[in-house]
Amino acid sequence: MRWHPGIAVALTAAGLFGIGTPLSKLLLAEVSPWLLAALLYLGSGIGLWLMRQIRRSPKVHLDRGDWRWLAAATVAGGMIAPVLLMLGLSAMPASGASLLLNAEGVLTALLAWFVFHENFDRRIALGMLAIVAGALVLSWPSDAQFSGAWPALAILGACFAWAIDNNLTRKVALADASFIAMVKGLVAGTTNLALALLAGATWPAPEMVVLAALLGFASYGASLTLFVIALRHLGTARTGAYFSIAPFFGTLLAILLLNEPVTPQLLAAGLLMAVGVWLHLSERHEHGHRHEALEHTHEHVHGKNDAHHDHEHSLPVLHGTRHTHRHQHAPIEHAHAHFPDAHHPHKH
Repeated sequence: MRWHPGIAVALTAAGLFGIGTPLSKLLLAEVSPWLLAALLYLGSGIGLWLMRQIRRSPKVHLDRGDWRWLAAATVAGGMIAPVLLMLGLSAMPASGASLLLNAEGVLTALLAWFVFHENFDRRIALGMLAIVAGALVLSWPSDAQFSGAWPALAILGACFAWAIDNNLTRKVALADASFIAMVKGLVAGTTNLALALLAGATWPAPEMVVLAALLGFASYGASLTLFVIALRHLGTARTGAYFSIAPFFGTLLAILLLNEPVTPQLLAAGLLMAVGVWLHLSERHEHGHRHEALEHTHEHVHGKNDAHHDHEHSLPVLHGTRHTHRHQHAPIEHAHAHFPDAHHPHKH
């Protein structure tokens, strides 16, 4: 597959998310897991709200059905997943937790393939198997660093919740990405904050609150915004695959920052996962396909070689102009390298 701008966006999102695990490990020394999960997402939501005010972003109007998808995604990925991650991270090394987060990409792809019917091929399937093998090696309960199996299971539970979130968010990926991430952060952060305090969590020092909020803005707010943009260009399964690089950023930072040991088990798991990610990055997907008629609203740019946005306007629009409006796609049949993005929902 030729290099696509969506790949760079997905990899940047992965890097921002990846550094969040070892840095959260440091904050867990001062903040309870549930409260930290709340502060991370609340910082994400508030930071994106401020950014949208500064940029004077236009108001976003979602259909009633889109609000349902977004609400369900917020519960799974904003409320459940971060709490499970913080609980697991509090009882295991950050390097191991970071690598275990590779399971998110696998679970995201499995749901996308078998529940939401995205296409996949043998190379992608083999890559997922390699990542699963790495996760199994890493989470084997005989490793004394894990203090039993429950921390690894908590991390995997977070991955499953985020996998659900990723597939549901794909349904609204054409909407304003920063708005989607902002809503998730504000709703999930506020809800978890109230629940954590009701459960008896102790409020940390002011500097810890600020650090958690800043980390949340970067690792969850900015990362999620970029992830949504990647979803619309690459599809759910492949975005999840590129996002699988995130744990390697986290593991490297955990080793350098926290002086965590480089064990043979960690190296074996990392090698297996690296092979899986490489198989995804080297994928080529090209064949003749037919687009059925489609009507939707999203931001787009008219280019000379963009056959997908060759529609009429009431007023002339220059090539290269970025704008948003409801438009129709006429049926078209052609062949080119592509991902199963919002404009390629065809059958295989």
